[in-house]
Amino acid sequence: MKNHPIIDRIINNSSEAFINLTPDELIEHALQNNEGKLTDTGALAADTGEFTGRSPKDKFIVEDDITRDTVWWGNINQKFDSGKFDALLEKVINHYNSKRIYVRDSYACADPAYRMNIGVVTESAYQNLFANNLFLRPTAEEAENQTPDWLVIAAPSFMADAAVDGTRQHNFSIVNFTKKIILIGGSGYTGELKKGIFSVLNYTLPEYDKVLSMHCSANIGEKGDTSIFFGLSGTGKTTLSADPNRRLIGDDEHGWAENSVFNFEGGCYAKCIDLTQEKEPQIWNAIKRGALVENVRFFEGTNKVNYEDVSVTQNTRVAYPINHIDNIAVPSIGGEPKNIFFLTADAFGVLPPISKLTPGQAGYHFISGYTAKVAGTEAGVVDPEATFSACFGAAFLPLHPAKYASMLGDKMKASNVNVWLINTGWSGGPFGIGSRMSLKYTRAMITAALEGKLDSVEYTNHPVFGLAMPVECPNVPTNVLNPRNTWEDTAAYDEKANHLAGLFNKNFEQFKEGSNDEIISAGPKATSSI
Repeated sequence: MKNHPIIDRIINNSSEAFINLTPDELIEHALQNNEGKLTDTGALAADTGEFTGRSPKDKFIVEDDITRDTVWWGNINQKFDSGKFDALLEKVINHYNSKRIYVRDSYACADPAYRMNIGVVTESAYQNLFANNLFLRPTAEEAENQTPDWLVIAAPSFMADAAVDGTRQHNFSIVNFTKKIILIGGSGYTGELKKGIFSVLNYTLPEYDKVLSMHCSANIGEKGDTSIFFGLSGTGKTTLSADPNRRLIGDDEHGWAENSVFNFEGGCYAKCIDLTQEKEPQIWNAIKRGALVENVRFFEGTNKVNYEDVSVTQNTRVAYPINHIDNIAVPSIGGEPKNIFFLTADAFGVLPPISKLTPGQAGYHFISGYTAKVAGTEAGVVDPEATFSACFGAAFLPLHPAKYASMLGDKMKASNVNVWLINTGWSGGPFGIGSRMSLKYTRAMITAALEGKLDSVEYTNHPVFGLAMPVECPNVPTNVLNPRNTWEDTAAYDEKANHLAGLFNKNFEQFKEGSNDEIISAGPKATSSI
Protein backbone atom coordinates (compact mmCIF):
# COMPACT_ATOMS: atom_id res chain seq x y z
CA MET A 1 0.00 0.00 0.00
CA LYS A 2 1.41 3.33 -1.04
CA ASN A 3 1.21 6.32 1.23
CA HIS A 4 -2.20 7.62 2.21
CA PRO A 5 -2.15 10.25 4.96
CA ILE A 6 -5.16 8.92 6.88
CA ILE A 7 -4.07 5.29 6.77
CA ASP A 8 -0.54 6.34 7.73
CA ARG A 9 -1.88 8.17 10.80
CA ILE A 10 -4.00 5.20 11.85
CA ILE A 11 -1.14 2.72 11.40
CA ASN A 12 1.38 4.92 13.21
CA ASN A 13 -0.90 5.44 16.20
CA SER A 14 -2.05 1.84 16.52
CA SER A 15 -0.49 -0.66 18.93
CA GLU A 16 -0.17 -3.20 16.09
CA ALA A 17 -1.09 -2.94 12.42
CA PHE A 18 -1.50 -6.10 10.33
CA ILE A 19 -1.40 -5.39 6.62
CA ASN A 20 -2.73 -7.72 3.90
CA LEU A 21 -2.81 -10.87 6.00
CA THR A 22 -3.74 -14.07 4.20
CA PRO A 23 -7.11 -15.69 4.92
CA ASP A 24 -5.40 -18.37 7.03
CA GLU A 25 -3.64 -15.69 9.06
CA LEU A 26 -6.85 -13.73 9.53
CA ILE A 27 -8.67 -16.84 10.72
CA GLU A 28 -5.92 -17.54 13.27
CA HIS A 29 -6.08 -13.93 14.49
CA ALA A 30 -9.86 -14.12 14.76
CA LEU A 31 -9.59 -17.26 16.87
CA GLN A 32 -6.92 -15.70 19.09
CA ASN A 33 -9.08 -12.56 19.48
CA ASN A 34 -12.11 -14.67 20.46
CA GLU A 35 -14.01 -13.32 17.48
CA GLY A 36 -15.40 -16.71 16.50
CA LYS A 37 -14.81 -20.43 16.10
CA LEU A 38 -14.22 -22.90 13.29
CA THR A 39 -17.07 -24.91 11.81
CA ASP A 40 -16.76 -28.58 10.90
CA THR A 41 -16.00 -27.55 7.28
CA GLY A 42 -13.16 -25.20 8.28
CA ALA A 43 -15.06 -21.94 7.79
CA LEU A 44 -14.85 -19.19 10.41
CA ALA A 45 -18.10 -18.52 12.29
CA ALA A 46 -18.38 -15.05 13.83
CA ASP A 47 -21.12 -12.92 15.36
CA THR A 48 -21.54 -9.33 14.18
CA GLY A 49 -22.85 -8.06 17.52
CA GLU A 50 -25.78 -5.73 18.05
CA PHE A 51 -26.50 -5.38 14.34
CA THR A 52 -27.14 -8.46 12.22
CA GLY A 53 -28.19 -6.49 9.16
CA ARG A 54 -27.81 -3.09 7.57
CA SER A 55 -29.30 -0.06 9.33
CA PRO A 56 -30.80 2.06 6.51
CA LYS A 57 -31.96 4.84 8.84
CA ASP A 58 -28.34 5.39 9.90
CA LYS A 59 -26.89 5.67 6.39
CA PHE A 60 -25.89 9.16 5.25
CA ILE A 61 -24.21 11.02 2.38
CA VAL A 62 -22.22 14.18 3.03
CA GLU A 63 -23.85 17.16 1.37
CA ASP A 64 -21.30 19.33 -0.41
CA ASP A 65 -20.63 20.94 -3.78
CA ILE A 66 -20.34 17.53 -5.49
CA THR A 67 -23.51 15.97 -4.13
CA ARG A 68 -25.84 18.90 -3.44
CA ASP A 69 -27.53 18.98 -6.84
CA THR A 70 -26.89 15.42 -8.02
CA VAL A 71 -27.93 13.07 -5.21
CA TRP A 72 -31.53 11.84 -4.95
CA TRP A 73 -32.12 13.19 -1.44
CA GLY A 74 -34.86 11.78 0.76
CA ASN A 75 -35.45 8.87 3.14
CA ILE A 76 -32.89 6.70 1.37
CA ASN A 77 -30.15 9.30 0.88
CA GLN A 78 -30.01 11.43 4.01
CA LYS A 79 -27.87 14.56 4.19
CA PHE A 80 -24.90 14.81 6.55
CA ASP A 81 -23.07 18.02 7.33
CA SER A 82 -19.51 18.16 5.98
CA GLY A 83 -18.16 19.85 9.11
CA LYS A 84 -19.76 17.18 11.31
CA PHE A 85 -18.16 14.52 9.12
CA ASP A 86 -14.69 16.02 9.53
CA ALA A 87 -15.09 16.10 13.31
CA LEU A 88 -16.43 12.54 13.42
CA LEU A 89 -13.63 11.26 11.20
CA GLU A 90 -11.08 12.78 13.56
CA LYS A 91 -12.76 11.06 16.51
CA VAL A 92 -12.67 7.69 14.76
CA ILE A 93 -8.99 8.11 13.82
CA ASN A 94 -8.18 8.89 17.45
CA HIS A 95 -10.31 5.92 18.50
CA TYR A 96 -7.82 3.64 16.75
CA ASN A 97 -4.97 4.90 18.94
CA SER A 98 -3.24 2.08 20.81
CA LYS A 99 -5.50 -0.55 19.21
CA ARG A 100 -4.47 -3.46 17.01
CA ILE A 101 -5.91 -2.96 13.53
CA TYR A 102 -6.16 -4.78 10.22
CA VAL A 103 -5.44 -3.02 6.94
CA ARG A 104 -6.12 -4.40 3.49
CA ASP A 105 -5.61 -3.46 -0.15
CA SER A 106 -8.58 -4.37 -2.31
CA TYR A 107 -10.30 -3.15 -5.42
CA ALA A 108 -13.70 -3.14 -7.12
CA CYS A 109 -14.65 -3.67 -10.80
CA ALA A 110 -13.24 -6.63 -12.72
CA ASP A 111 -12.99 -4.58 -15.92
CA PRO A 112 -9.59 -2.85 -15.67
CA ALA A 113 -10.97 0.27 -17.36
CA TYR A 114 -13.10 0.97 -14.28
CA ARG A 115 -10.95 -0.43 -11.49
CA MET A 116 -11.34 1.38 -8.17
CA ASN A 117 -8.61 0.73 -5.59
CA ILE A 118 -9.87 0.44 -2.02
CA GLY A 119 -8.02 0.71 1.27
CA VAL A 120 -9.85 -1.04 4.12
CA VAL A 121 -9.19 -0.48 7.84
CA THR A 122 -10.98 -2.71 10.37
CA GLU A 123 -10.78 -3.34 14.09
CA SER A 124 -11.46 -7.06 13.80
CA ALA A 125 -9.90 -9.87 11.82
CA TYR A 126 -13.26 -11.29 10.74
CA GLN A 127 -14.20 -7.97 9.11
CA ASN A 128 -10.91 -7.98 7.25
CA LEU A 129 -11.55 -11.54 6.10
CA PHE A 130 -14.91 -10.36 4.78
CA ALA A 131 -13.16 -7.57 2.83
CA ASN A 132 -10.72 -10.10 1.40
CA ASN A 133 -13.57 -12.37 0.29
CA LEU A 134 -16.02 -9.82 -1.10
CA PHE A 135 -13.76 -7.30 -2.79
CA LEU A 136 -11.40 -8.13 -5.62
CA ARG A 137 -7.92 -9.18 -4.56
CA PRO A 138 -4.80 -7.51 -6.01
CA THR A 139 -1.62 -9.49 -6.50
CA ALA A 140 1.11 -8.99 -3.90
CA GLU A 141 3.01 -6.81 -6.37
CA GLU A 142 -0.10 -4.72 -7.14
CA ALA A 143 -0.81 -4.27 -3.43
CA GLU A 144 2.73 -3.12 -2.79
CA ASN A 145 2.32 -0.26 -5.27
CA GLN A 146 -1.39 0.47 -4.90
CA THR A 147 -2.67 3.85 -3.76
CA PRO A 148 -6.30 3.73 -2.59
CA ASP A 149 -8.88 5.68 -4.55
CA TRP A 150 -11.35 5.17 -1.70
CA LEU A 151 -11.07 4.31 1.99
CA VAL A 152 -13.43 2.14 4.02
CA ILE A 153 -12.89 2.77 7.73
CA ALA A 154 -14.83 0.46 10.04
CA ALA A 155 -14.79 0.98 13.82
CA PRO A 156 -17.60 -1.10 15.36
CA SER A 157 -16.57 -0.36 18.95
CA PHE A 158 -16.76 3.41 18.39
CA MET A 159 -20.11 4.77 19.53
CA ALA A 160 -21.22 8.15 18.25
CA ASP A 161 -22.84 10.76 20.46
CA ALA A 162 -25.85 11.62 18.32
CA ALA A 163 -26.43 15.03 19.91
CA VAL A 164 -22.84 16.09 19.23
CA ASP A 165 -21.90 14.14 16.12
CA GLY A 166 -25.05 14.67 14.04
CA THR A 167 -25.97 10.99 13.69
CA ARG A 168 -29.37 9.51 14.50
CA GLN A 169 -27.97 7.20 17.17
CA HIS A 170 -24.67 5.56 18.11
CA ASN A 171 -24.14 3.66 14.83
CA PHE A 172 -23.59 5.20 11.39
CA SER A 173 -22.44 4.62 7.83
CA ILE A 174 -21.46 7.83 6.03
CA VAL A 175 -20.22 8.30 2.46
CA ASN A 176 -18.13 11.36 1.63
CA PHE A 177 -17.74 11.69 -2.15
CA THR A 178 -15.33 14.61 -1.92
CA LYS A 179 -12.90 12.97 0.50
CA LYS A 180 -13.64 9.50 -0.93
CA ILE A 181 -14.17 7.91 2.45
CA ILE A 182 -16.81 5.53 3.79
CA LEU A 183 -16.92 5.89 7.57
CA ILE A 184 -18.63 3.13 9.55
CA GLY A 185 -19.03 3.04 13.32
CA GLY A 186 -21.06 1.37 16.02
CA SER A 187 -21.90 -1.70 13.92
CA GLY A 188 -19.96 -4.89 13.28
CA TYR A 189 -22.24 -5.99 10.42
CA THR A 190 -19.94 -6.62 7.48
CA GLY A 191 -22.58 -5.93 4.84
CA GLU A 192 -22.13 -2.23 5.55
CA LEU A 193 -18.65 -2.44 3.94
CA LYS A 194 -19.91 -4.15 0.81
CA LYS A 195 -22.97 -1.98 0.29
CA GLY A 196 -21.03 1.20 1.04
CA ILE A 197 -18.78 0.55 -1.96
CA PHE A 198 -21.79 -0.49 -4.05
CA SER A 199 -23.47 2.84 -3.28
CA VAL A 200 -20.31 4.67 -4.35
CA LEU A 201 -20.20 2.79 -7.66
CA ASN A 202 -23.91 3.47 -8.19
CA TYR A 203 -23.02 7.15 -8.12
CA THR A 204 -19.67 7.34 -9.89
CA LEU A 205 -20.11 4.90 -12.77
CA PRO A 206 -23.40 6.27 -14.21
CA GLU A 207 -22.58 9.90 -13.40
CA TYR A 208 -19.05 10.09 -14.77
CA ASP A 209 -18.35 6.97 -16.82
CA LYS A 210 -21.80 6.32 -18.35
CA VAL A 211 -21.73 2.75 -17.06
CA LEU A 212 -25.04 1.31 -15.84
CA SER A 213 -24.52 -0.08 -12.33
CA MET A 214 -26.84 -2.96 -11.48
CA HIS A 215 -27.97 -4.98 -8.46
CA CYS A 216 -28.11 -8.31 -10.29
CA SER A 217 -26.46 -11.64 -11.01
CA ALA A 218 -24.90 -12.50 -14.38
CA ASN A 219 -23.74 -15.58 -16.25
CA ILE A 220 -22.34 -16.45 -19.65
CA GLY A 221 -23.13 -19.33 -22.04
CA GLU A 222 -20.88 -21.58 -24.08
CA LYS A 223 -21.35 -19.30 -27.10
CA GLY A 224 -20.28 -16.23 -25.13
CA ASP A 225 -23.81 -14.88 -24.62
CA THR A 226 -24.22 -12.95 -21.38
CA SER A 227 -27.42 -12.93 -19.34
CA ILE A 228 -28.42 -10.71 -16.41
CA PHE A 229 -30.86 -11.59 -13.61
CA PHE A 230 -32.52 -8.91 -11.46
CA GLY A 231 -34.69 -9.85 -8.51
CA LEU A 232 -35.39 -9.08 -4.88
CA SER A 233 -35.00 -11.61 -2.07
CA GLY A 234 -37.08 -14.76 -2.57
CA THR A 235 -37.52 -14.45 -6.33
CA GLY A 236 -34.94 -17.10 -7.25
CA LYS A 237 -32.09 -14.91 -8.50
CA THR A 238 -29.30 -17.04 -7.02
CA THR A 239 -30.96 -20.33 -7.97
CA LEU A 240 -31.80 -19.41 -11.55
CA SER A 241 -28.47 -17.75 -12.36
CA ALA A 242 -26.64 -20.88 -11.13
CA ASP A 243 -26.92 -22.83 -14.36
CA PRO A 244 -24.66 -25.89 -14.90
CA ASN A 245 -24.52 -25.03 -18.62
CA ARG A 246 -23.38 -21.45 -18.02
CA ARG A 247 -20.45 -19.87 -16.17
CA LEU A 248 -21.18 -17.47 -13.32
CA ILE A 249 -19.83 -13.92 -13.74
CA GLY A 250 -21.12 -12.83 -10.35
CA ASP A 251 -24.16 -13.05 -8.10
CA ASP A 252 -24.97 -9.54 -6.87
CA GLU A 253 -23.34 -6.39 -8.31
CA HIS A 254 -22.34 -5.60 -11.90
CA GLY A 255 -21.64 -2.82 -14.35
CA TRP A 256 -22.78 -2.65 -17.98
CA ALA A 257 -20.22 -0.73 -20.01
CA GLU A 258 -20.11 -0.15 -23.75
CA ASN A 259 -18.66 -3.57 -24.52
CA SER A 260 -18.79 -5.52 -21.26
CA VAL A 261 -20.75 -6.68 -18.26
CA PHE A 262 -18.37 -6.95 -15.32
CA ASN A 263 -18.53 -8.00 -11.70
CA PHE A 264 -17.90 -5.32 -9.08
CA GLU A 265 -16.91 -7.92 -6.52
CA GLY A 266 -14.59 -10.83 -5.89
CA GLY A 267 -16.97 -12.98 -3.89
CA CYS A 268 -20.47 -13.81 -2.76
CA TYR A 269 -22.49 -12.88 0.33
CA ALA A 270 -25.24 -15.47 0.45
CA LYS A 271 -28.11 -16.04 2.82
CA CYS A 272 -27.87 -19.23 4.88
CA ILE A 273 -31.34 -19.60 6.34
CA ASP A 274 -32.53 -23.20 5.89
CA LEU A 275 -29.51 -23.91 3.68
CA THR A 276 -29.20 -27.52 2.51
CA GLN A 277 -26.84 -29.25 0.12
CA GLU A 278 -29.81 -30.36 -1.99
CA LYS A 279 -31.36 -26.89 -2.40
CA GLU A 280 -28.18 -24.82 -2.88
CA PRO A 281 -25.21 -27.12 -3.62
CA GLN A 282 -22.96 -24.28 -4.82
CA ILE A 283 -23.35 -22.29 -1.61
CA TRP A 284 -23.15 -25.40 0.56
CA ASN A 285 -19.89 -26.54 -1.01
CA ALA A 286 -18.39 -23.02 -0.85
CA ILE A 287 -18.55 -22.97 2.96
CA LYS A 288 -15.04 -24.24 3.60
CA ARG A 289 -11.71 -22.93 4.87
CA GLY A 290 -11.50 -19.22 4.08
CA ALA A 291 -15.26 -18.64 4.15
CA LEU A 292 -16.94 -16.57 6.86
CA VAL A 293 -20.35 -17.52 8.26
CA GLU A 294 -22.14 -14.91 10.33
CA ASN A 295 -24.57 -15.11 13.25
CA VAL A 296 -25.21 -18.86 12.95
CA ARG A 297 -25.58 -21.41 15.74
CA PHE A 298 -24.33 -24.99 16.04
CA PHE A 299 -25.97 -28.26 16.84
CA GLU A 300 -25.46 -28.76 20.56
CA GLY A 301 -22.07 -30.14 21.47
CA THR A 302 -20.70 -29.86 17.92
CA ASN A 303 -19.15 -27.35 15.54
CA LYS A 304 -21.65 -28.30 12.82
CA VAL A 305 -23.82 -25.34 11.79
CA ASN A 306 -27.57 -25.66 12.23
CA TYR A 307 -28.84 -23.54 9.35
CA GLU A 308 -32.42 -23.82 10.57
CA ASP A 309 -31.49 -22.03 13.80
CA VAL A 310 -32.49 -18.38 13.41
CA SER A 311 -32.33 -17.54 17.12
CA VAL A 312 -29.86 -14.71 16.39
CA THR A 313 -31.33 -13.51 13.10
CA GLN A 314 -33.07 -14.76 9.97
CA ASN A 315 -30.32 -12.92 8.08
CA THR A 316 -27.61 -15.53 8.63
CA ARG A 317 -24.96 -15.14 5.94
CA VAL A 318 -21.83 -16.61 4.41
CA ALA A 319 -19.10 -14.60 2.68
CA TYR A 320 -16.74 -16.50 0.39
CA PRO A 321 -14.44 -15.70 -2.54
CA ILE A 322 -15.98 -16.46 -5.91
CA ASN A 323 -13.31 -19.07 -6.63
CA HIS A 324 -14.97 -21.27 -4.00
CA ILE A 325 -17.54 -21.94 -6.74
CA ASP A 326 -16.95 -24.20 -9.71
CA ASN A 327 -17.89 -23.09 -13.21
CA ILE A 328 -17.09 -19.39 -12.93
CA ALA A 329 -16.01 -16.94 -15.60
CA VAL A 330 -12.33 -15.94 -15.27
CA PRO A 331 -11.96 -13.00 -15.23
CA SER A 332 -15.46 -12.01 -14.05
CA ILE A 333 -16.34 -10.27 -17.31
CA GLY A 334 -18.77 -11.01 -20.12
CA GLY A 335 -19.83 -9.24 -23.30
CA GLU A 336 -22.90 -7.07 -23.64
CA PRO A 337 -26.00 -9.00 -22.54
CA LYS A 338 -28.24 -10.83 -24.97
CA ASN A 339 -31.00 -11.42 -22.42
CA ILE A 340 -32.12 -9.68 -19.23
CA PHE A 341 -34.50 -11.30 -16.77
CA PHE A 342 -36.55 -9.39 -14.20
CA LEU A 343 -37.59 -11.92 -11.56
CA THR A 344 -40.66 -11.39 -9.39
CA ALA A 345 -42.51 -13.68 -7.00
CA ASP A 346 -46.03 -12.37 -7.55
CA ALA A 347 -48.05 -13.73 -4.62
CA PHE A 348 -51.24 -12.26 -6.14
CA GLY A 349 -51.04 -14.78 -9.01
CA VAL A 350 -51.61 -12.07 -11.62
CA LEU A 351 -48.43 -11.68 -13.68
CA PRO A 352 -47.57 -14.10 -16.51
CA PRO A 353 -44.85 -16.68 -15.84
CA ILE A 354 -42.89 -15.19 -18.75
CA SER A 355 -43.45 -12.09 -20.85
CA LYS A 356 -41.33 -10.05 -23.23
CA LEU A 357 -40.92 -6.35 -22.48
CA THR A 358 -40.64 -3.33 -24.73
CA PRO A 359 -37.95 -0.76 -23.82
CA GLY A 360 -40.61 1.40 -22.16
CA GLN A 361 -41.98 -1.53 -20.16
CA ALA A 362 -38.46 -2.55 -19.19
CA GLY A 363 -37.85 0.94 -17.82
CA TYR A 364 -41.17 0.93 -15.97
CA HIS A 365 -40.67 -2.48 -14.35
CA PHE A 366 -37.03 -1.69 -13.62
CA ILE A 367 -38.05 1.45 -11.73
CA SER A 368 -40.83 -0.48 -9.99
CA GLY A 369 -38.69 -3.42 -8.82
CA TYR A 370 -41.74 -5.44 -7.79
CA THR A 371 -42.18 -8.62 -5.80
CA ALA A 372 -44.58 -9.64 -3.02
CA LYS A 373 -44.23 -10.78 0.57
CA VAL A 374 -46.32 -13.72 1.71
CA ALA A 375 -47.55 -14.86 5.12
CA GLY A 376 -44.72 -16.05 7.33
CA THR A 377 -41.91 -14.04 5.72
CA GLU A 378 -42.27 -11.19 8.21
CA ALA A 379 -44.14 -10.70 11.46
CA GLY A 380 -47.61 -9.34 10.83
CA VAL A 381 -47.80 -10.37 7.17
CA VAL A 382 -51.05 -12.33 6.75
CA ASP A 383 -52.13 -11.60 3.18
CA PRO A 384 -49.85 -11.01 0.18
CA GLU A 385 -48.23 -7.57 0.26
CA ALA A 386 -46.70 -5.80 -2.73
CA THR A 387 -43.07 -4.78 -2.29
CA PHE A 388 -41.39 -2.26 -4.58
CA SER A 389 -37.67 -1.48 -4.59
CA ALA A 390 -36.58 0.88 -7.37
CA CYS A 391 -34.15 -0.73 -9.82
CA PHE A 392 -34.24 -3.83 -7.59
CA GLY A 393 -31.95 -2.05 -5.14
CA ALA A 394 -33.41 1.27 -3.98
CA ALA A 395 -31.45 1.30 -0.73
CA PHE A 396 -28.18 1.72 -2.65
CA LEU A 397 -29.11 4.32 -5.28
CA PRO A 398 -27.60 7.79 -4.78
CA LEU A 399 -29.11 9.03 -8.08
CA HIS A 400 -32.77 9.27 -9.07
CA PRO A 401 -34.04 5.83 -10.25
CA ALA A 402 -35.11 7.36 -13.57
CA LYS A 403 -31.42 7.91 -14.34
CA TYR A 404 -30.73 4.17 -14.20
CA ALA A 405 -33.96 3.29 -16.04
CA SER A 406 -33.18 5.75 -18.83
CA MET A 407 -29.68 4.28 -19.19
CA LEU A 408 -31.15 0.78 -19.33
CA GLY A 409 -33.52 1.83 -22.10
CA ASP A 410 -30.72 3.42 -24.12
CA LYS A 411 -28.53 0.35 -23.76
CA MET A 412 -31.40 -1.97 -24.67
CA LYS A 413 -31.98 -0.11 -27.92
CA ALA A 414 -28.28 0.11 -28.76
CA SER A 415 -27.58 -3.59 -28.14
CA ASN A 416 -30.93 -5.08 -29.20
CA VAL A 417 -31.12 -7.05 -25.95
CA ASN A 418 -34.23 -9.04 -25.00
CA VAL A 419 -35.81 -8.20 -21.63
CA TRP A 420 -38.11 -10.72 -19.98
CA LEU A 421 -40.34 -10.50 -16.91
CA ILE A 422 -40.35 -13.86 -15.10
CA ASN A 423 -42.96 -14.59 -12.43
CA THR A 424 -41.63 -17.26 -10.08
CA GLY A 425 -44.60 -16.68 -7.77
CA TRP A 426 -48.13 -18.02 -7.81
CA SER A 427 -50.33 -19.49 -10.53
CA GLY A 428 -53.99 -20.54 -10.45
CA GLY A 429 -54.82 -18.07 -7.70
CA PRO A 430 -53.09 -15.94 -5.07
CA PHE A 431 -51.02 -17.28 -2.19
CA GLY A 432 -53.23 -19.62 -0.14
CA ILE A 433 -55.35 -20.66 -3.14
CA GLY A 434 -53.01 -21.14 -6.09
CA SER A 435 -49.66 -22.89 -6.13
CA ARG A 436 -46.07 -21.72 -6.59
CA MET A 437 -44.86 -21.81 -10.17
CA SER A 438 -42.96 -25.01 -10.90
CA LEU A 439 -39.19 -24.44 -10.89
CA LYS A 440 -39.00 -26.95 -13.74
CA TYR A 441 -41.30 -24.79 -15.86
CA THR A 442 -39.45 -21.58 -14.94
CA ARG A 443 -36.12 -23.13 -15.95
CA ALA A 444 -37.68 -24.35 -19.21
CA MET A 445 -38.98 -20.85 -20.02
CA ILE A 446 -35.63 -19.23 -19.29
CA THR A 447 -33.82 -21.87 -21.35
CA ALA A 448 -36.22 -21.29 -24.25
CA ALA A 449 -35.55 -17.54 -24.07
CA LEU A 450 -31.78 -18.08 -23.94
CA GLU A 451 -31.85 -20.46 -26.91
CA GLY A 452 -33.97 -18.13 -29.06
CA LYS A 453 -36.92 -20.53 -29.14
CA LEU A 454 -39.35 -17.73 -28.23
CA ASP A 455 -38.18 -15.40 -30.99
CA SER A 456 -40.67 -16.53 -33.62
CA VAL A 457 -43.66 -17.77 -31.61
CA GLU A 458 -46.98 -15.96 -31.44
CA TYR A 459 -47.59 -13.54 -28.56
CA THR A 460 -50.75 -12.12 -27.00
CA ASN A 461 -50.90 -9.01 -24.82
CA HIS A 462 -52.09 -8.99 -21.22
CA PRO A 463 -55.21 -6.76 -21.12
CA VAL A 464 -54.19 -4.84 -17.98
CA PHE A 465 -50.37 -4.89 -17.89
CA GLY A 466 -49.90 -4.90 -21.67
CA LEU A 467 -47.21 -7.58 -21.40
CA ALA A 468 -46.47 -9.76 -24.44
CA MET A 469 -47.12 -13.38 -23.41
CA PRO A 470 -45.94 -16.28 -25.63
CA VAL A 471 -48.79 -18.65 -26.52
CA GLU A 472 -46.42 -21.62 -26.55
CA CYS A 473 -43.08 -22.56 -25.01
CA PRO A 474 -41.12 -25.83 -25.21
CA ASN A 475 -41.63 -28.13 -22.20
CA VAL A 476 -44.27 -25.86 -20.63
CA PRO A 477 -48.04 -26.58 -20.69
CA THR A 478 -49.79 -24.01 -22.86
CA ASN A 479 -52.47 -23.18 -20.27
CA VAL A 480 -49.79 -22.06 -17.78
CA LEU A 481 -48.56 -19.23 -20.02
CA ASN A 482 -51.66 -17.03 -19.63
CA PRO A 483 -52.28 -16.58 -15.90
CA ARG A 484 -56.01 -15.84 -16.33
CA ASN A 485 -56.49 -19.30 -17.81
CA THR A 486 -55.14 -20.93 -14.66
CA TRP A 487 -57.79 -19.41 -12.35
CA GLU A 488 -61.09 -21.22 -11.84
CA ASP A 489 -62.77 -17.90 -11.06
CA THR A 490 -61.79 -15.56 -13.90
CA ALA A 491 -63.82 -12.70 -12.44
CA ALA A 492 -61.71 -12.96 -9.28
CA TYR A 493 -58.59 -12.87 -11.46
CA ASP A 494 -59.82 -9.72 -13.20
CA GLU A 495 -60.43 -8.05 -9.85
CA LYS A 496 -57.00 -9.03 -8.54
CA ALA A 497 -55.27 -7.87 -11.75
CA ASN A 498 -56.87 -4.44 -11.44
CA HIS A 499 -55.95 -4.30 -7.76
CA LEU A 500 -52.28 -5.04 -8.50
CA ALA A 501 -52.28 -2.53 -11.37
CA GLY A 502 -53.47 0.10 -8.93
CA LEU A 503 -50.61 -0.70 -6.55
CA PHE A 504 -48.10 -0.37 -9.40
CA ASN A 505 -49.52 2.96 -10.48
CA LYS A 506 -49.62 4.34 -6.94
CA ASN A 507 -45.98 3.37 -6.37
CA PHE A 508 -44.87 4.89 -9.68
CA GLU A 509 -46.31 8.32 -8.88
CA GLN A 510 -43.11 9.20 -6.99
CA PHE A 511 -41.00 8.50 -10.09
CA LYS A 512 -43.01 10.29 -12.77
CA GLU A 513 -40.93 13.42 -12.42
CA GLY A 514 -37.68 12.58 -14.19
CA SER A 515 -39.09 9.65 -16.20
CA ASN A 516 -39.56 9.96 -19.95
CA ASP A 517 -42.91 9.57 -21.73
CA GLU A 518 -42.04 6.11 -23.04
CA ILE A 519 -41.57 4.79 -19.50
CA ILE A 520 -44.57 6.62 -18.04
CA SER A 521 -46.94 5.29 -20.74
CA ALA A 522 -45.74 1.69 -20.23
CA GLY A 523 -47.52 1.22 -16.92
CA PRO A 524 -50.59 -1.01 -16.44
CA LYS A 525 -54.05 0.28 -17.33
CA ALA A 526 -56.47 -0.64 -14.56
CA THR A 527 -60.04 -1.12 -15.82
CA SER A 528 -63.34 -1.88 -14.17
CA SER A 529 -63.60 -5.12 -16.14
CA ILE A 530 -61.46 -7.17 -18.51
